[in-house]
Amino acid sequence: MVGERAGPDSGDQGAPHAVIVGAGFGGIAAALRLRAKGYRVTLFDRARRLGGRAQVFERNGYRHDAGPTVITAPFLFDELFELFGKRREDYVEFRKLSPWYRFYFPDGDTFDYGGTVEDTLAEIRRFEPADADGYLRLLEHSRKLFDAGFTELADQSFHQPLVMIKQIPTLVKLGAYRTVWQLIAKHLKHPKLRQAFSIQPLLVGGSPFDTTSIYGLIHYLERKWGVFFAMGGTGGLVDALGKLMSEEGIAVRLGETVATIEMTGRRATGIRLESGERIAADIVVSNADPKHLYGEMVPASVQPLSTRIKRKSRLSMGLYVLYFGTRRTYPDVAHHTIWMGQRYRELLNEIFKKKILADDFSLYVHRPTATDQSFAPPGHDSFYVLCPVPNLDGNIDWKSEGPRLRDRIVAALDRTMLPGLPDCMEADFFMTPEDFKHDYLSVAGAGFSISPHFTQSAWFRFHNKAEGLDGLYLTGAGTHPGAGMPGVLCSAKVIDRLIPHAQALVRV
Repeated sequence: MVGERAGPDSGDQGAPHAVIVGAGFGGIAAALRLRAKGYRVTLFDRARRLGGRAQVFERNGYRHDAGPTVITAPFLFDELFELFGKRREDYVEFRKLSPWYRFYFPDGDTFDYGGTVEDTLAEIRRFEPADADGYLRLLEHSRKLFDAGFTELADQSFHQPLVMIKQIPTLVKLGAYRTVWQLIAKHLKHPKLRQAFSIQPLLVGGSPFDTTSIYGLIHYLERKWGVFFAMGGTGGLVDALGKLMSEEGIAVRLGETVATIEMTGRRATGIRLESGERIAADIVVSNADPKHLYGEMVPASVQPLSTRIKRKSRLSMGLYVLYFGTRRTYPDVAHHTIWMGQRYRELLNEIFKKKILADDFSLYVHRPTATDQSFAPPGHDSFYVLCPVPNLDGNIDWKSEGPRLRDRIVAALDRTMLPGLPDCMEADFFMTPEDFKHDYLSVAGAGFSISPHFTQSAWFRFHNKAEGLDGLYLTGAGTHPGAGMPGVLCSAKVIDRLIPHAQALVRV
């Protein structure tokens, strides 16, 4: 397959060459950071569009972001433009949302989360007045988790065990060995509030009943900066980053699949494409799923025992995503809605542990037209409905179950927050874990790569510097610090710290 190229061939032919494998946000951020360090950079991806899982679908006048939709910690994107003396605002607008999320419960109750602290306290008091003080205590504990887990550690490498050992007293003091659910239940008593404030791990691929409470920092992170939407969608944000890469001379080769990482001894020296072409490199950065990288692209003979053990890491859940348009608008539906099902703990247990497809479900409903009408024709709405499901280890026949789940979801939304949906719905299609496996080379079709358990975090996670190997680095959801856009962007900051300036590699 002939690759599509964007941008010049990076110029600086005498500069050390960095090859980036995968054009998700982690790969794009790594490419920009290494370009700013003086490297000649070439970015490869098997897809024909930048963005990795942040693809864009267009059907019958409707547009849908395929992947991530929630922007928090916007400064991490700003930094990429500031590396070159530019302003992100000149490329793409971030619009702050309010509420951040609306929770819709089975009995029709709603809970709006976001805005000011007072806004949130007022909403909490509608359910349980005593939980208002509990929320303030939770927010203070979240701040401490944020200071330790994000400010201090998110862009630090854990490839050396001493770094982890030094952090153990702090993590123990903050109760990181507890789960997110245990943290929330300690501070909030109302069952609906406990559900609303414990769903954050699902945004990074974990169950609140298993995920380390360090992810409770998300509450303070959202409070510190807010929740944003990129006008034009995540696809518009990807286009803005693509424009920046082109301006800065990063070569982009799309539609080309990297088959293997070329090794000389234990040093990465380049890549080989499926076409047979070999590209030499001084530095190789993988934005691929780490299990795929080490299972298919790096020879097992050079992998240390620690890497082979991590290849057995537990994976996140899978995702079923239904996309559709409507020939009418639903003006009372928020931009982000969490539609809660009848069951919570039991349902998550069936998804994550039993790996069975239950009859019931909970949903994330994205209505981008609440903020950006360009996603649909006038008088219409665009929707993206995400349903957590087992990954492919569950052995579910998605060819038959996919259409059935679609019908059940439409019927449930019709009965609740989208009345009349069957009569106005059009241009619908869906993705299952099988599509994640095929389109994104996601092992077992997992939606977020490695699950965020305590024993799969920090030093226990796939390292950003390949263990026992030189010249090979990792970014993305499966590496430290984890999934979600802030985590993926921070993984690129980690390797920025590890990789020397290009000048240090120039041969005199």
